[in-house]
Amino acid sequence: MDYVTLLILAIGLSLDSFAVSVISGLSLPKIQFLQASRLAIILAIVQAIMPLLGWGLQSGVRQLIAPIDHWISFFILAGIGLKMIYDSFTNRENQSIKNPLNLRVAFFLGLATSMDAMAVGFSVANLFSKLLIAILIIGSTTYFASMTGILIGKKTGPHITHYAELLGGLILLSIGAKILIEHLFLPY
Repeated sequence: MDYVTLLILAIGLSLDSFAVSVISGLSLPKIQFLQASRLAIILAIVQAIMPLLGWGLQSGVRQLIAPIDHWISFFILAGIGLKMIYDSFTNRENQSIKNPLNLRVAFFLGLATSMDAMAVGFSVANLFSKLLIAILIIGSTTYFASMTGILIGKKTGPHITHYAELLGGLILLSIGAKILIEHLFLPY
């Protein structure tokens, strides 16, 4: 996977964390930088570890799924992307997160926003030629997206979360289609 595609993937994956961070910023309008950074670090670490977990699970069955891995990648990424797009259009008024600074709450927020990253790790593990670099890019992108989301949540309000989730879904859907097209039409 080239670095541009990896960065685009990282941005798409981080948009769930961004949306949660906007809501966290709304819930805690007086959040301080170190508190926001702690939340963003937790979200980033969980997001970065999940592709590694998916890769670990996938590596045991690589021989079995190699002939259909591009289809699996497409369906997982397209499914997650379509769900994010659908969720962006559902009415979720009065969203708030109770105490996102609590370590347990922050950890579960990280898990909830990174399940797609585990699926990505499982589905595109064979494309991660440099897994450590992928983890660092995904983690740092999620950290910056989360910090930005908290700041925006403090300043603007809930209107942007809809667009972040929609954009994230479109990005994941596009990456799934790209993987499928490359495997079907471009010989390696």
